[in-house]
Amino acid sequence: MARLGLAVAVAAGLCFGASGLAAARDVLVFAAASQKDALDAVIEAYEAGGGGDVDAAYESSSTLARQIEQGAPADIFVSANPKWMDYVEERGLIDKATRKDLLGNSLVLIVPKDSTVGTVTIAPGFDLAGMLGDSRMAMGDPDHVPAGTYGRQALESLGVWSDIEPKVARADNVRAALALVSRGETPFGIVYGSDAVADKTVRVAGTFPDDSHPAIIYPVAVTTDASNAEAAAAFLAFMATSEAAAIFERYGFRLLD
Repeated sequence: MARLGLAVAVAAGLCFGASGLAAARDVLVFAAASQKDALDAVIEAYEAGGGGDVDAAYESSSTLARQIEQGAPADIFVSANPKWMDYVEERGLIDKATRKDLLGNSLVLIVPKDSTVGTVTIAPGFDLAGMLGDSRMAMGDPDHVPAGTYGRQALESLGVWSDIEPKVARADNVRAALALVSRGETPFGIVYGSDAVADKTVRVAGTFPDDSHPAIIYPVAVTTDASNAEAAAAFLAFMATSEAAAIFERYGFRLLD
């Protein structure tokens, strides 16, 4: 099935009712923007194997969580961090029994593919501000975008956030931050490792140490208002299979135990 933009999905659900949208597909997944390429491929494999129709809408986890709170017709929520899954769980918007920590990711510093910047050793006190000079660095808005929050936590732990904060170009989601680097509008960006895999016009200059930020975890769950809870549970189960794991790994994710 076609992958829906968030505005399309929300408009369809809120203007025409969730039941009308449900008639067009079995499952609608609201997923973090960083999931797009991988989840599209997982959906394709699921449908090719005889599973039901699945659509997906992608945006920042914070935006998706608030849209679910407002009544958007999501059947499954995939968040890029536990915070926003906790947000919907605390409001009774997911079936707690279906919640699972599904995927892990890494945090990387990227540059345009043709950049003259070599390998950057990311360690306490590294001179990222000096490398930036008068330029800006792209990252998801650390106030609400999970990738940006992880990035800020990493830079704080490495003792360089105060120098970098004034230079940050805050993007609405991690894919928007990726695009700023891809288009050459900023010389550096902080994104997930999976984002760098997805865009061949950028390359990884350095990887943030795992102990510089909390573990990057993608929890998933079926929503309490799922129009077809059985179909949603079936797709959620497929996401945890070895077939799906191989796809996720190809796109830079790792399946958690």
